[in-house]
Amino acid sequence: MLTEFSLIDKFFKKETQQNSETRLGIGDDCALLAIPNGYELAITTDTMVENVHFFADANPIQLGHKLLAVNLSDLAAMGAKPLAITLALTLPRIDEHWLSAFSQGLLTLAQRYNVDLIGGDTTKGALTLTVQAIGLVPNKQALKRSTAQVGDIIYMTGLLGDAGLGLKIKQGYECQSKNALMRFHEPMPRIEIGLALRNVASACVDISDGLVGDLSHILKQSNVGACLDFDKLPLSDDVKKYIEKTGDKFMPLIAGDDYELCFTVPPKLAHRVPENCTAIGIIEKESGLRLKKSGHIETFTAKGYEHFS
Repeated sequence: MLTEFSLIDKFFKKETQQNSETRLGIGDDCALLAIPNGYELAITTDTMVENVHFFADANPIQLGHKLLAVNLSDLAAMGAKPLAITLALTLPRIDEHWLSAFSQGLLTLAQRYNVDLIGGDTTKGALTLTVQAIGLVPNKQALKRSTAQVGDIIYMTGLLGDAGLGLKIKQGYECQSKNALMRFHEPMPRIEIGLALRNVASACVDISDGLVGDLSHILKQSNVGACLDFDKLPLSDDVKKYIEKTGDKFMPLIAGDDYELCFTVPPKLAHRVPENCTAIGIIEKESGLRLKKSGHIETFTAKGYEHFS
């Protein structure tokens, strides 16, 4: 029977590290990382709880992927290069088949971005998964939420609302969109774009709890307002069909799990914005968020997902 430590050795421990900054990984009381001259550490933590963040029947390969992806998305939003992670698992029991699949999903994505798994913890209890991710960013180049300026253009990467549609499908909405389900189960962190936005974006946030909710963090911390152009939002055909069928036009604005980047850029730097990004609005002096649709502007008060609301 597997023990806590044999579980780690079998499914998560690797003998070689992918980064020279990783001096000591799994196997000691602490891991050791070297910080290169001229860099700062960016550190983030996300927890996923069964029946809160994922369904009980979730595919463990996809679950391992998503757990890491949501953390890497935070690093992308700061313009940080991923370096290493720690993993804390609370398991109701040891299920070797589940652990093998889960570790496959997590470590495959980790290898894609040269991320070292350097430590963590395992305990017994209700299924709860936590990753702490560590990245590197050059001194004074980290992207923040508090530095948007009036007149900046608001951009976002990718498409909006597909993950929200995927959740609707899981909850019973009849739609055959494999893409929406994939976006819900296996989001891809926008690491490369986050790195490219250093010295271009004035502020940035990842869209984890809905565009409106996450953009509001930038507005509040930068002490500005904004107007979004609904007609410019990058929506897939499946999301457009969902809106036409249900009349739920605000779903893409408030649904979470997209893990795209929303960022602001001074007009003079707009030519440096990476491809596959869409201008969706503008930062304004007047506080609050407004929505422009078919030429009509209205105040938008709906919020994104909040755990304790």
